Amino acid sequence: MAASSSLTLSQAIVGRAISSHGSNPTPSDRLSLPAGFTLPSFSGLKSSTPSSSHSTRLSGSRQIRLSSRSRSAIKAAAVETLDKTTETSLVEKSVNTIRFLAIDAVEKANSGHPGLPMGCAPMGHILYDEIMRYNPKNPYWFNRDRFVLSAGHGCMLQYALLHLAGYDSVKEEDLKAFRQWGSRTPGHPENFETPGVEVTTGPLGQGIANAVGLALAEKHLAARFNKPDSEIVDHYTYAILGDGCQMEGIANEACSLAGHWGLGKLIAFYDDNHISIDGDTEIAFTECVETRFEGLGWHIIWVKNGNTGYDEIRAAIKEAKAVKDKPTLIKVTTTIGYGSPNKANSYSVHGSALGAKEVDATRKNLAWPYEPFHVPEEVKKHWSRHVPEGAALEAEWNAKFAEYEKKYKEEAAELKSIIKGELPAGWEKALPTYTPESPADATRNLSQQCLNALAKVLPGFLGGSADLASSNMTLLKMFGDFQKNTPEERNVRFGVREHGMGAICNGICLHSPGLIPYCATFFVFTDYMRAAIRISALSESGVIYVMTHDSIGLGEDGPTHQPIEHLASFRAMPNILMLRPADGNETAGAYKVAVLNRKRPSILALSRQKLPNLPGSSIEGVEKGGYILTDNSSGNKPDVILIGTGSELEIAAKAADELRKEGKAVRVVSFVSWELFDEQSDAYKESVLPAAVTARVSIEAGSTFGWEKIVGSKGKAIGIDRFGASAPAGKIYKEFGITAEAVIAAAKALC
Repeated sequence: MAASSSLTLSQAIVGRAISSHGSNPTPSDRLSLPAGFTLPSFSGLKSSTPSSSHSTRLSGSRQIRLSSRSRSAIKAAAVETLDKTTETSLVEKSVNTIRFLAIDAVEKANSGHPGLPMGCAPMGHILYDEIMRYNPKNPYWFNRDRFVLSAGHGCMLQYALLHLAGYDSVKEEDLKAFRQWGSRTPGHPENFETPGVEVTTGPLGQGIANAVGLALAEKHLAARFNKPDSEIVDHYTYAILGDGCQMEGIANEACSLAGHWGLGKLIAFYDDNHISIDGDTEIAFTECVETRFEGLGWHIIWVKNGNTGYDEIRAAIKEAKAVKDKPTLIKVTTTIGYGSPNKANSYSVHGSALGAKEVDATRKNLAWPYEPFHVPEEVKKHWSRHVPEGAALEAEWNAKFAEYEKKYKEEAAELKSIIKGELPAGWEKALPTYTPESPADATRNLSQQCLNALAKVLPGFLGGSADLASSNMTLLKMFGDFQKNTPEERNVRFGVREHGMGAICNGICLHSPGLIPYCATFFVFTDYMRAAIRISALSESGVIYVMTHDSIGLGEDGPTHQPIEHLASFRAMPNILMLRPADGNETAGAYKVAVLNRKRPSILALSRQKLPNLPGSSIEGVEKGGYILTDNSSGNKPDVILIGTGSELEIAAKAADELRKEGKAVRVVSFVSWELFDEQSDAYKESVLPAAVTARVSIEAGSTFGWEKIVGSKGKAIGIDRFGASAPAGKIYKEFGITAEAVIAAAKALC
């Protein structure tokens, strides 16, 4: 762990070890092997150029300020270790510990991906042991460095590092329970399962995009809260991504924005091992990644020997941190499955256990005489310092913040609310309210009123659109654009990058509990970003998705732009709120719900066309998911219940008026959110939809899929189960039968 007041033990040891071995040590030079033991040759290892001038790079790697006691302790430990001529250097032993914890866990589970941890162990060791600032006993310390394993299949790398660093979330028993039911070490990193894991990764490319969001959050908060005499927000975001991440389009979308924004505290390690599941990347991926990233505005460094070039890695990180105005991509050429005599550098080590025979061969190859899951005592002792160091780092920052708070009370209070996720008292009173006399308006316009009202009272509220701000109506009028040179502003211009936008917002949201990001596009284009939205739901990231042009009501743009199945598809997704408000009060209610749900994302489906503000609509009703808008029945016994959402609630209300003229007892129910309604008590649900009333008609300008759950087998669901058409909205509604007349006819057939 990096700390200004201490030199890491591994640096002291490696500096001595390198000078004794010369500038170009070979693998056998670094290994002190038992008598009579020989190293078998590796099969298919890539050639790579080892680092030169190691001792020069090490000595210039950082300024050192040590107490005499610290110097004595480090010197004693270094001499003690170096005198053990029958053992490998401590760094090599630590790196191999990481490798074998991964090998052993995957082997025990008979499932997993050992190749990446074996190849990336050196960079992982250097990051967690020498560079990153964190507190293992408080994984949520605000000013910690963030690490994202975008190549999430290699998660045993991260679990091994968390275990060695002293995180309570990954004990030895957790490593042994890798990929098992109830384990804290699932098959891909999950932030909600394992403290120390920042974001949920697995779908390739999502992680690097999350890392961009984390780095954006740091840059934004630093610009807002740092002072000339107090740099209170100061941390880096590190990520490891592989060839698969590089192939995914989302990575390019997000990294393009990272370059544009000049996220200088984002450092990404590209695990350049040339192997994917199907084999060598020569079969499908031959572009020059460095040239592409250079074009995206990144600083590029190539570490040619990622297997054993520890000082190359150190020097690359030092160089990256010196570049303040660009993110850095460090291409690290590694061998997947490094150390495996027969499977290294092949796809067979990518996604399956090595097998007992190959595990034994790898143990011999790397001179590893220990039992599975064993951490050598000197490695354990070395890593144990991270617990007190981490506590000291946090205590130092807390003291610094206390001084900051004395000088800058207002800013400190605001930052503290973002760190803790505390909403200001009475914030919801800022939301606008409406009456039936308020002018009709599109809910996308009403949404903009809500967004701007919230931005005035929520210090962590920020977001933007995928090049549709003027159509989605998402600009915050009192703020400028978040850009490279104006990172304190809150309007984020994502460009036409829906998928990257969603994943970046996940990163922003998971950076600090009080950051509340929103992002916007047309509802139909959630198809471009569905994977990121699903990760929002899975990772408990409360992003607010502002989705306008929510139905055939958008008119002439036609079926390519008219969502049909989208409402049903998101209602099927776990842990997400699908909200379709009908007017101003319901739009305000939807935002209240979305802001309160910090561990559950929300999608607001909003209209392009104007809608009236309906009598009976309310913010409070939205919080229930479904509520009675109007009702002329008594005793909870209406003749028929008409149910609508969004723009079709008006149609249901008009149909009710006509049916009441004919003497019918009609209840109109607004069904803004199925999920919220499902969470209400049985008594409340019975008060809105009494089981005895089977005459029910729903109307929604979308797929009828799922509506039987609401209207029952004897009810009628009016909707659209085909693609839309290009025409004025009124004409399309009439042709598809989304009309008051259709509702009246269905109601009469039922009662």
